Amino acid sequence: MTETDKIKAKLRSYKKKRKAANKDYLSTGSALLNLACTGRVDRGFLRGKYYYLVGDSRSGKTFLSLTCLAEAARNPAFDNYRFIFDDVEGGMLMNVEQFFGRAVAKRLEAPSYGEEHSPIFSNTIEEFYYHIDDAIAAGKPFIYILDSMDSLTSNAEADKFAEQKEAYRSGKQITGSYGDGKAKKNSSGIRQILPHLRQTGSILIVISQTRDNLGFGFEKKTRSGGRALRFYATLEIWSSCGKAITKTVKGKPRIIGMNCILQTKKNRITGRDRKITIPIFYTSGFDDVGGCISWLVDERHWKKQGQKIKAPEFDFVGTEIALIHHIEKGNLEKDLKEIVQSVWDEIEKASDPKRKRRYE
Repeated sequence: MTETDKIKAKLRSYKKKRKAANKDYLSTGSALLNLACTGRVDRGFLRGKYYYLVGDSRSGKTFLSLTCLAEAARNPAFDNYRFIFDDVEGGMLMNVEQFFGRAVAKRLEAPSYGEEHSPIFSNTIEEFYYHIDDAIAAGKPFIYILDSMDSLTSNAEADKFAEQKEAYRSGKQITGSYGDGKAKKNSSGIRQILPHLRQTGSILIVISQTRDNLGFGFEKKTRSGGRALRFYATLEIWSSCGKAITKTVKGKPRIIGMNCILQTKKNRITGRDRKITIPIFYTSGFDDVGGCISWLVDERHWKKQGQKIKAPEFDFVGTEIALIHHIEKGNLEKDLKEIVQSVWDEIEKASDPKRKRRYE
């Protein structure tokens, strides 16, 4: 049996081992990110939990959270879920239907509505937790996305602003600092809603922006909102901008996307911190197939000579673009993911220090 025959036989064994998707998990829309989260190519976020996404501006945080909704829209286990997007920043101006599908565009809703069905988004940290409580009281499971924690003010911050404004205009001395009080509110607020998320199988995704860490420590980036945001999270995922993706048009390189670098910095599911890279295109969003191919090449499972990639499982030798088209046209995405799963498992197994178990 040749080496190519052995590889094909291995692919056939992948198919035999293929399991049905676990209904307790929601895919993130990225096979690599699912692996970083759970070690399984088809499992990302566990139902009934809270997830924390932290990242630089333009690093794909909102895209990732809405891609989760797109995955939920195609998963029958989430047919009765509400899709609540708390657009505090007012920054989601993209075409939802184009990137995430008609079902998401139809099901997406604001936390509440006012006159003439005008959407009402949270303005303060208090309103955010009131909106979550309203969603729980409605008795229907939900996926709630807060975008973002940094854009929320607080009642304490508003009161302090009014006090300082009055003092300034009356010629009095201005004392004290703002202090938004969000850390304290998060500490009590998240603790109160976690049991309800578990009971209903609902998912909460909170987005935060990074800040430069001007204090001491090894971390160059930090974020606001208090320690509770990390402490109660099932997963804390940090995103940053990688290398731009370009295409030469009329003799000039044009930026058509960017590489999103994602790292799990806290993981209650596997306990492991992992870092992966996913391409994002301005016209189509996350490139799951392209990301998997690049990862297999980077891990030297597939060999690349010049511009051509050799993928023995698919009897293919050609450019990355041609390989992507070959996989998409042949509906081979599941096979690709099984290959990625197998290589990931091999790496994890080889990385095991193989120490004797202390407890049986």
